[in-house]
Amino acid sequence: MKEENAKRSEQSSLVLAFLGGAVAGAIAGVLFAPKAGNETRRDLKGYARKTEKELIEKAKEARAALDDVIERGKHVLSEKRADVEAAVKAGKDAMKEPMAK
Repeated sequence: MKEENAKRSEQSSLVLAFLGGAVAGAIAGVLFAPKAGNETRRDLKGYARKTEKELIEKAKEARAALDDVIERGKHVLSEKRADVEAAVKAGKDAMKEPMAK
């Protein structure tokens, strides 16, 4: 019973220490911030806009590359289909020759 109470006490102390550290960190962050809140929000919005533009550009590049790969795949498929059709035709012709003799 004493061991259970000791464990609970340790766990409670650990949780309180964690929460206390989080609160102290938040307070220190507000007090020692290098810029005012308005400036920080403006900087973050600018960064978000810049990142959004870069992300859109990368998505466009990825889409163009994907379209290119799809077109090349279609071309290769049509070539292989022609090869397979020619091989099947040659196989059929080869099968007919012994029968004709």
